[in-house]
Amino acid sequence: MQRHLLAAGLLTIANAALAETPVLTVLTYDSFTSDWGPGPAIEKAFEATCGCDLRLVPAGDGAALLARVQLEGAGSEADVVLGLDTSLTAAAAATGLFAPHGLTPATDLPVDFADPLFLPYDWGWFAFVHDRTRVPEPPTSFAALAASDLKIVIQDPRSSTPGLGLLMWVKAAHGDRAAEIWTGLADNVVTVTPGWSEAYGLFLEGEADMVLSYTTSPAYHLIAEGDDSKAAALFEEGHYMQIEVAGKLAATDQPELADRFLAFMLTDAFQSAIPRTNWMYPAVTPAAGLPEGFDAFRPATSLLLTPAEAQAARDPALAEWQAALAR
Repeated sequence: MQRHLLAAGLLTIANAALAETPVLTVLTYDSFTSDWGPGPAIEKAFEATCGCDLRLVPAGDGAALLARVQLEGAGSEADVVLGLDTSLTAAAAATGLFAPHGLTPATDLPVDFADPLFLPYDWGWFAFVHDRTRVPEPPTSFAALAASDLKIVIQDPRSSTPGLGLLMWVKAAHGDRAAEIWTGLADNVVTVTPGWSEAYGLFLEGEADMVLSYTTSPAYHLIAEGDDSKAAALFEEGHYMQIEVAGKLAATDQPELADRFLAFMLTDAFQSAIPRTNWMYPAVTPAAGLPEGFDAFRPATSLLLTPAEAQAARDPALAEWQAALAR
């Protein structure tokens, strides 16, 4: 009898301790939480400092995050959303669902960045990645790609931040000629996937000659696999930048813990995980620097619309894209 009472007492104590452990829920994209993504290392590092349970919840690709938060509204169980970018931040801010972070970060971004609601954690340039053995002479512009017989895989701009980034890239580079560019590219597109992971997987399986990804994607193959066959095609009109951000939801029941996570996001413990797991440029250069070969495909020209410009361009650009691919 005493043993049963002791066991019951210990169980009660254990349950009470578990109940007292605060939980921080971070909504993010699928590849961030994967075994090979930054999620596992960041979860371990933050939990070592916070005395909390960090739960990284995957919700599709980047653009799907905003749609989910909008659907759930103030009732969302998420405390932080990680994985939006500057093509979405104006729309995200307009929801009224995000709270100010109150930080003044010092970053190494190549452009000025200041947003009261969203903090940057990494950035990169979009690019079409190819295999040198299959495409030894890649196109050097959108027009050259459209004039070629090369087959490409891209992502859906309605669910994917790279997909939306491609629309912004074409719009920023070609303005009023964007619809013409898409008409030319339509017959190059093999398929449109919901997210980046699916598209890159099809490319690696040989289903397409090129895939929309990042200038740093070949670094993964070089560093992790010792494979130098992958390259990023550099376009003469320049490359569109992506700045990925995180923001705290106003309805969070863990506001202090959410603030701690956002501040932790800019520390070396977080930032040092980004180059070799998310394969993007960290917002703050780690103490150890960048891996060798990371800068192999650096564009001469960077393109970036402001959040307000990107929001204004989104619907017209999406209509042009849909019209071209529907033919």
